[in-house]
Amino acid sequence: MHMIGIIDYGMGNLRSVEKALEHLQVPVSIITSPKELSHCDGLILPGVGAFRDAIAELRRKDFVSPLLEVVASGKQLLGICLGQQLLFERSYEDGEYEGLGLIAGEVVRFHPEPELKIPHMGWNAIEIVRPHALVNGVNSGDYVYFVHSYHVSPKDDDVIVATTQHGSQKFAAIVNQNNVTAAQFHPEKSQKVGLKMLQNFADSVLGTASNSR
Repeated sequence: MHMIGIIDYGMGNLRSVEKALEHLQVPVSIITSPKELSHCDGLILPGVGAFRDAIAELRRKDFVSPLLEVVASGKQLLGICLGQQLLFERSYEDGEYEGLGLIAGEVVRFHPEPELKIPHMGWNAIEIVRPHALVNGVNSGDYVYFVHSYHVSPKDDDVIVATTQHGSQKFAAIVNQNNVTAAQFHPEKSQKVGLKMLQNFADSVLGTASNSR
């Protein structure tokens, strides 16, 4: 059976992602063991919390090498929130920690500014800077839901699909490199716009236009 797997390493809000996909009638499975990764047609890496703890849990549960192998085989991966940050080379959240290294770049904290709230929390608009399947039917100016104090800083701006402005700082809200795509916001909490993106990901992975809403 064709399905999308959500990786459960103990630090993701995977239930809300699962519910969103079930609402879209997308076949989905919670992946609790590395050997299950290869059974899925595409994967979602969610994440909430600290980078250090998340990468430590992925390593402790032996997800890292099998995940990199599945991505190298060409299967699509979607990172969400902390799941986006984990895809990069390193993070400077409470120290310096090595990430999965699937995309070149770093995870950095917002610079303090007068009146700037950190964490960046709530609804904010995205600006689409290049076409990608994830944003089909989504427009610049559409609002999505963020909760984060750190953001990715890609080495190559060409990987950026959409940006968002927080104070004077513009950051990468969506990135893509080959079969790896990721969003800093929570599509599963972003109502119609977020559901459209999850539908786009499912359609891209499964090759079907299943019950578009």
